[in-house]
Amino acid sequence: MTTEPGWARTPIEPQSVDAPLSRSAVFLTLTLSGHPDAASRARSVLGDLGGLVRAVGFRDLGGHLSCVAAIGSEAWDAVTGLSRPAQLHPFPEVVGPAHTAPSTPGDLFFHIRAERADMCFELERLILDKLGDAIIVADETVGFRYFDSRDLLGFVDGTENPTGSGMTEWSLVGEDDPDHAGGSYVVVQKYLHDLAGWQSLSTETQEKIIGRTKPDNIELDDLTRKSHKDLATIVDDDGVEHDILRDNMPFGSPGSGEFGTYFIGYSKDVWVTERMISAMFLGDPPGAYDRILDFSHAVTGATFFAPSNDVLESFGD
Repeated sequence: MTTEPGWARTPIEPQSVDAPLSRSAVFLTLTLSGHPDAASRARSVLGDLGGLVRAVGFRDLGGHLSCVAAIGSEAWDAVTGLSRPAQLHPFPEVVGPAHTAPSTPGDLFFHIRAERADMCFELERLILDKLGDAIIVADETVGFRYFDSRDLLGFVDGTENPTGSGMTEWSLVGEDDPDHAGGSYVVVQKYLHDLAGWQSLSTETQEKIIGRTKPDNIELDDLTRKSHKDLATIVDDDGVEHDILRDNMPFGSPGSGEFGTYFIGYSKDVWVTERMISAMFLGDPPGAYDRILDFSHAVTGATFFAPSNDVLESFGD
């Protein structure tokens, strides 16, 4: 776990899932190509990620450049040569009564964050140059912080994120899987919004769907149907609430009419994130799905595991 004083003096260590929320981000999903040494080259680049982050990050320490790299289930064995994390498997497609959460390809994933878009750009460029023809870009999404951490639907996003020691407690694997302690499961989904349809709703209706007031972000209670907030709250059979660490970001292009939110969730237990997504798409009770999905369409879905930085650096040996 890195602390803020360290970030003020040196670039943020790779795999710091608790890096500060940033103004800019790149979400980069890659698949391995058919090149014969694709997996070994990917392993080499992952092992040198710290050097690449330092090369760019030292140019402006105030830019708070950080990067988390993660590996998908189908590429794990070939790239790492290590035992598999206990809960690593492909993203499970969820087919609901009205909407589907698709499962899409992804062997490598990079979450690049900084206060400056040019720093995100430069690190992404270096990573892709190093990987060369070993990979194919499956998805590249450039995110930005929108005013006071709102999504493009106009609501504050990430209010219920864990803070302080809770960030480690809920996002990093512990001694229950000792070979992979310090790592984190990463689930990503790219959502495209029907802003015109959403904006045609009254503010009151929007608030009931989200479960919070729009201007001041206050929770709403006693709704007749579970809101997005309620469906994304996971409580186990023993009454214990389970959290994940989110760093969602808006993205879009007004010129092309594309508006969306990139969902990214870090967790020590991938089942928590999967249960959130299932509740949204299947409904709780079944059929009463998250009405935000009528205006927010999932186009990707992938699961990865981000090993600790010690493991990542060992790939360079």
